[in-house]
Amino acid sequence: MSLISKNEIEDTVKSYDVSKIQVAALGSHSALDIADGAKDEGFETLIVCQEGREKVYKKYRRIIDHVIVLPNFSDITKPDIQDDLRKRNVIFVPHRSFSTYVHYDDIENKFKVPLFGNRFLLRTEERDVAVTQYDILKKAEIRYPKLYASPEEIDGPVIVKVHEANRKIERAFFTASSHQEYLKKSSEMIDQGIINVKDLASATIEELILGAYFNFNYFYSPLENELEFLGIDRRLQTNLFDFVNLPAKQQLEIDVPLQNIEIGHTPATIRESLLEKVFQIGEKFVKTVKEMFPPGPIGPFALQSSITKDLDIVVYDVSPRVPGSPIISTTSPYTKYFFGHNVSTGRRIAMEIKKGIKTKKLFEVVT
Repeated sequence: MSLISKNEIEDTVKSYDVSKIQVAALGSHSALDIADGAKDEGFETLIVCQEGREKVYKKYRRIIDHVIVLPNFSDITKPDIQDDLRKRNVIFVPHRSFSTYVHYDDIENKFKVPLFGNRFLLRTEERDVAVTQYDILKKAEIRYPKLYASPEEIDGPVIVKVHEANRKIERAFFTASSHQEYLKKSSEMIDQGIINVKDLASATIEELILGAYFNFNYFYSPLENELEFLGIDRRLQTNLFDFVNLPAKQQLEIDVPLQNIEIGHTPATIRESLLEKVFQIGEKFVKTVKEMFPPGPIGPFALQSSITKDLDIVVYDVSPRVPGSPIISTTSPYTKYFFGHNVSTGRRIAMEIKKGIKTKKLFEVVT
């Protein structure tokens, strides 16, 4: 099975009626943000849903023109579904749910619908592939947490990231400061059915960076050859929030495992003197991805980071696609500074697609 070629996708785009482009996404994660932004720029929108999960997308009729309901999200790679998408002149926007429910091999080899972004970069989000986000960060000389090859090496505070036993799309997290504490906490989580022994064996053990957490949302425009900073969000996680707001006495009395499952977002800004560093790490990331995964990043990505007391930025996670931070559409001052008005991630994508159509370079923003 061979990788989908750039020429193949370019030929598909050239066959499109660009006056009838539909911007599409899987009905999950950040689909509403993508659809809303596309409507702001005058595009028709299409959301592909899984049976039983379409109600929300049928509710928002102002921003969603078409809904396709499939038995499973993964059915989107079936030849007849792809034919339908191409007939609709679809530009498909990937987000985390897309790369979770559709196998990377299928995205890279079977899904012959023009994808906004670099489809071959999506796989690097995983920790157990040939080239990971750590490899990109290392080559880019962007600081990231120290990695531990085994729990026996733990010599200070760490965070252990392991897939949940029953929900493989979610990761369980726990902290430890020694091998003994690792064994104690992991055993408790196994006994409670949160994780299993097999997944624990392949878990990532990272240095726990103490600092303030920021998700830096960027957009790289191949058409402008410019990196833009869209804004910052912070994640709301259950059952950590709002457990930490309970009085200390109650926290000690409640014996429950903390799981850190992301359920929402809050906005944030950063002190102006640190913006230089924010742009620097973004530019290093873009330069390195261009070298490692030609043609490089296309559109949105995020560097999830912690800022230490020494004001160092440490990147602990990379989102090489739509980060899923709809809150920045109304709360980020940074797009207002740049464009003169607030711009969501979804709208910025649509603006790039529109510019690609206008300049006859649409093929440069899809793979």
